[in-house]
Amino acid sequence: MTNTVVLTAPDSIAEADFRTTLDFRARIDRLRRERNAVILAHYYQAGEIQDLADFVGDSLDLSRKAAATNADVIVFCGVRFMGEVAKILAPSRTVLIPDAEAGCSLEESCRPEVFRHFRQRHPDHIAVTYINCSAAVKALSDVIVTSSNAEAIIRQLPEDKPILFAPDRYLGAYLQKKTGRAMTLWPGTCIVHEQFSERELIKLKARHPGALVAAHPECPASILSHADHIGSTRAMLEFVIEAKGKEFIIATEQHIIHQMNKAAPDKIFIPLPGADGGCNCSRCPFMARNTLEKVYLSLLNNAPRIELPEPIRLAALKPLEKMLEMSASLPLALTSPLLSPSAAQTDAC
Repeated sequence: MTNTVVLTAPDSIAEADFRTTLDFRARIDRLRRERNAVILAHYYQAGEIQDLADFVGDSLDLSRKAAATNADVIVFCGVRFMGEVAKILAPSRTVLIPDAEAGCSLEESCRPEVFRHFRQRHPDHIAVTYINCSAAVKALSDVIVTSSNAEAIIRQLPEDKPILFAPDRYLGAYLQKKTGRAMTLWPGTCIVHEQFSERELIKLKARHPGALVAAHPECPASILSHADHIGSTRAMLEFVIEAKGKEFIIATEQHIIHQMNKAAPDKIFIPLPGADGGCNCSRCPFMARNTLEKVYLSLLNNAPRIELPEPIRLAALKPLEKMLEMSASLPLALTSPLLSPSAAQTDAC
């Protein structure tokens, strides 16, 4: 797989070089002003990172923001493939990620050399690829989708063309059911969503009989069968804000609850546990690698930094631009006042 991350130089400042009592929020604010930087954060980031970000959103929202920003520097607080998307869409910008090792189980399950053979075995298929993949896999795809726009995009594809869907088999199976389209599915899964336990969900529903269940479509069908709402992280957030229920069981990465608590402080949100009854499975270990200290260091050291070979970037740009074109009619998160950029919004955004 192509290495797209430029690491910090050996003589760069590291976490061990400064006191943990430093006011990192103030230092980050100073550096982002000096460098004309924008900080983008996914809903799965820790609350303190969401609160300092210029914009918080799901993959579709953040892709749109990266493409439109006037900032010189984008600090992408998420995982590596998200930083790659920002660089593909905004090649003239410096794109930083706080931790070079913040990967994704779906990305790792779909290696470009294996995906290339997968495509070659199905030459008449349209390759619809979930955004949770590497730039090299995007370069081999026909159109990229997110959980926000996948159904809408698939419904626009020619009905006589069979579909390859990668890399999340649970999302693919959900979309098959929703659209009625036959798909050949790649066998990847998200390590967070696949660990949710139907047995524990049934126990929670028994203890909270009035609770509504909001689930991400990366969950197995056994979880989705109990859901009152299935949708992307932004759709889940909108659902809990608008629904009349008081309690909600949340079947996705637990840090989305930070935004839910802010938007609906009078409601109760319960993270769905795994088979052992604990909630650690609802915490993405890759997203958790990012910290305030690392955000500060990335701005200070100008690294880790995303750099892409131009042939891969240009090839990956085509299916991403097709995604943005085919989902142009879908609403922006900014249309809802409760989903506006964080209070740290700057002119750079």
